[in-house]
Amino acid sequence: MRIFENRVPRFICQIYEVQTPTEAEALVAMGVDHIGSVFMAGDAPSNRRVGETIAAVRCAGARSSLIPLFSEPERVLDALADLKPDFVHFCEALGPDPDADVPIADLVALQRTVRRHFPTIRIIRSIPIGTPGRADSVPTLELAARFSPVSDLFLTDTLLDGGGHGDGEPVAGFVGITGETCDWDMARRLVVHSPLPVILAGGISPQNALEGLLRVRPFGIDSCSRTNAVDGDGKPVRFRKDYRKVAQLLEAVRRAEGRLGDGG
Repeated sequence: MRIFENRVPRFICQIYEVQTPTEAEALVAMGVDHIGSVFMAGDAPSNRRVGETIAAVRCAGARSSLIPLFSEPERVLDALADLKPDFVHFCEALGPDPDADVPIADLVALQRTVRRHFPTIRIIRSIPIGTPGRADSVPTLELAARFSPVSDLFLTDTLLDGGGHGDGEPVAGFVGITGETCDWDMARRLVVHSPLPVILAGGISPQNALEGLLRVRPFGIDSCSRTNAVDGDGKPVRFRKDYRKVAQLLEAVRRAEGRLGDGG
């Protein structure tokens, strides 16, 4: 078994949801490695500059990741042919009995099709993990085993809906942007058992990134909700980053690297 525990003092930092070239360029200049964008079904306003954003990331020397919030093969292939990201990221909310609602075989077949048509685009698959103390409600390791042959990286994320239907998630049917941490003990088990590198996501903030990196020892770290700007009620605003929070997150990542470099 090849274990992708991060023993080298360097973590990949990935930031979602970045939908404009200006924001992408600023984040890359700060030191972010992967810039993630979301492509929604239909003619969503947030889609309109995603292609420009991906091109800006490429010119800035970083890597782009695209989440399509749909899974129809033809639509996915068309989006990838048009946008040409470095990574495509699939994040359906798979739960205790995923075959009951989103057949795993169909999603595995989709990833296989993507790999055949776009061999240079790497595939990220979100592997859901329950909230702290509820990891047993989600078959995390079993899902990872099913998807590992057709994926290049895994990304942990927090599944709130223990029933596995995905209706209780912020975006129905998909895992992510909950702002809640997943069970880090299970995330650590995934790192140890996975044949692929694992990026730690799920409620990652400047305040908990150091602890998460040192406990889980993933390949990298990902943040969305907890590095967003907030509205007047203190709620995260989608598609708008807070550069101060991102800078603090990057500082925490560098501290974790320093601790590992010192043998911590």
